Amino acid sequence: MSQAPATPEATRRRHDREIVALAVPAFGALVAEPLFVMADSAIVGHLGTAQLAGLGVASALLTTAVSVFVFLAYATTAAVARRVGAGDLQAAIRQGMDGIWLALLLGAGVIAVVLPLAPGIVDLFGASATAAPYATTYLRISSLGIPAMLVVLAATGVLRGLQDTRTPLYVAVAGFVANAGLNVGLVYGAGLGIAGSAWGTVIAQCGMAAVYLTVVVRGARRHGASLRPDIAGIRASAQAGVPLLVRTLSLRAVLMIATAVAARLGDADIAAHQIVLSLWSLLAFALDAIAIAGQAIIGRYLGAGDTAGAREACRRMVQWGIATGIVLGLLVMAARPLFLPLFTSDPTVNDTALPALLIVALSQPISGVVFVLDGVLMGAGDGPYLAGAMVVTLAVFTPVALLVPAFGGGLTALWGAMTLMMATRMLTLWLRTRSGHWIVTGATR
Repeated sequence: MSQAPATPEATRRRHDREIVALAVPAFGALVAEPLFVMADSAIVGHLGTAQLAGLGVASALLTTAVSVFVFLAYATTAAVARRVGAGDLQAAIRQGMDGIWLALLLGAGVIAVVLPLAPGIVDLFGASATAAPYATTYLRISSLGIPAMLVVLAATGVLRGLQDTRTPLYVAVAGFVANAGLNVGLVYGAGLGIAGSAWGTVIAQCGMAAVYLTVVVRGARRHGASLRPDIAGIRASAQAGVPLLVRTLSLRAVLMIATAVAARLGDADIAAHQIVLSLWSLLAFALDAIAIAGQAIIGRYLGAGDTAGAREACRRMVQWGIATGIVLGLLVMAARPLFLPLFTSDPTVNDTALPALLIVALSQPISGVVFVLDGVLMGAGDGPYLAGAMVVTLAVFTPVALLVPAFGGGLTALWGAMTLMMATRMLTLWLRTRSGHWIVTGATR
């Protein structure tokens, strides 16, 4: 006897369970990542102002490097999820190993650049004469952990593609605890100062990479997947990552332009901008967790050839994005008076930030749609379109943002331009998903 088709309500419940099961642990892992920098800052801050300033410069450079190479996680998630959907776990893990080998090669390249050029890089970012030596020390030592950091990104993508976001959460939490303990012991117990903080972070990152590699290697042996580097597979992983790299660089350019414009508006505006941007970034973690679920779920459906399931999952995740955006927006509006005193006691900065925070609150439903559709198209392996759409968005945002000071606009006008940027992204992503051109089934796109 044939089974009766699932009701719409049953289908929605199934999608909801999948989204929650993947998004909640992903959110925890995402939040754990910036805690590394916070722990380092809290420990190094007691050494002195120059040391903390040096850490600030070096950690900003390292954070930028990680964000640039985040395509290792995104591209690997989509590729592995497709093969999972197609029922070929051996090929899925083989694809994941290609991403890990690419991460190791890129990490070695970064070390080769950073070790000899660290002093010049630090000077380029305007570190003071007192902070520069500390920044150089931290950057050189921490660069040794970049291969491990990139392996963590790629291996996280493997596990997400395998529909596992719990393991990355456990590893991230354990890594944070180990990082904090090592930092305290090496900075103060061993008396290594800022170098101890860097070594503690490197050791923690290598430990995290080792755990991930153990999990992936076990899976490879279980399913008979080769662990040897495959040049063709590594090249394919790199080619899939290039469009996502363009997308990421374009987005980073938007944020850099916004900060540069805010700096031209005055000290109060740039101070308020940093506060607003920090909250905006925090809210992004919650929305990005749904996007990560989208990458894994959409890739699996398309790999299985289930176009109807992919469309329905996309529709349901958009509803989740909008609902989450509304909730986050309401929380921001309610918490504005309580949030700002945590960062500043300056009434001018407070007054400047308040209306900008209101814009951030009102734009959260737009952000919810953007993050979800971004994840859907990444899961579909639609990187070239995402790259082009983000370049178009950058072209729209840049002149509007640069005109803010010329027309006497303040921080509120700048965040209006940021909202225009997100609205442009939403339009380009919505047009693509509506067209259906992103729906390409099979184990590979």
